[in-house]
Amino acid sequence: MSAIRRVEVSGGTTYSIEIGAGLLDDGARLARTVRGRHALIVSDENVAPLYLARVEAALHAARPGLSVAHFVIPPGEHEKTLARFGECLAALAALGATRDASVIALGGGVVGDLAGFAAACWMRGIDCVQVPTTLLAMVDSSVGGKTAVDLPSGKNLVGAFHPPRAVIADTTALRSLPDRELRAGLAEVVKYGAIFDASFLDWLEAHAEALLARDDEALAEAVARSCRYKADVVARDLYEHGDRAMLNFGHTFGHAIETEQGYAGTRGDGLNHGEAVAVGMVLAARLSAALGRASPADVDRLKHLLERLDLPTSIPDGLAPQALLERMRLDKKADAAGLRFILWDKAGAARIVAGVPDDAVLSVLAAG
Repeated sequence: MSAIRRVEVSGGTTYSIEIGAGLLDDGARLARTVRGRHALIVSDENVAPLYLARVEAALHAARPGLSVAHFVIPPGEHEKTLARFGECLAALAALGATRDASVIALGGGVVGDLAGFAAACWMRGIDCVQVPTTLLAMVDSSVGGKTAVDLPSGKNLVGAFHPPRAVIADTTALRSLPDRELRAGLAEVVKYGAIFDASFLDWLEAHAEALLARDDEALAEAVARSCRYKADVVARDLYEHGDRAMLNFGHTFGHAIETEQGYAGTRGDGLNHGEAVAVGMVLAARLSAALGRASPADVDRLKHLLERLDLPTSIPDGLAPQALLERMRLDKKADAAGLRFILWDKAGAARIVAGVPDDAVLSVLAAG
């Protein structure tokens, strides 16, 4: 087993993110995170055939008396619904899950969000262990405790802050990840350099090909560095009242695209989350430049890096600027003062900007 990288997260609740190869088969490590007699493994139909039996066998080997059940959903953002949330609660009820039970989220961001929200609500809150199997989940959604489901009117509108008991990221799971999903995760990795550290953008530019080739060391380093950036901001702002909102760079635009497309990314006729965020970051950078806050050269640098990672950088055809703007009005980052965006001063330096004029936003959207 390769060396395990560990990132500590504080801020109200303290837990560890462990990153390394072979962790899905480390029953002792998994079992240490389960306090009680019951564990519900939540996964989807893409991930479960690959890893669910392995995780369940590892848990039983380490804790023979543990009562383990599983709840498996179809894949895709469009499955992250109140109906699936209710089914997950029913699975906990069928298991007889008590206050010291655990939900183990085995999968990507959809599974992590849904399982985490169910854990937050069952008996007013039980443990959730995040076991992410996608790059996007490893570097973003599994860390920080934001859990939610979607409504037809918007993404992640029903949810709760519920920090995990632990995050266990087995980088060998990335070997089975489809190329498109790997690239989607790299969009969120780029985001950390864009908002916090231009030197990380330098590192990504130097290692772009290694990351796409799934070099184990390059991926483990990218995951660990991304998690450290997120852990730092979560420690300062657990409930997203201030600095943590900067993690939404590109997301206001990206969520609007996803919602307007009906979360069609996993069906193949729309952008998935990471792809939408890649487009959204370029739009946010362009908006920054249009408002005189950032250099067009920084916009070009970001766009070029995303394109090297084979990510989209322009709005898909058929999406009307006014329709996207209306979607943004219902985004969680809007408030009584109007739309708020995370904008650049320069690469590696972002800030929250309120009251951005609609006409400036529409102009950026119209330019694509």
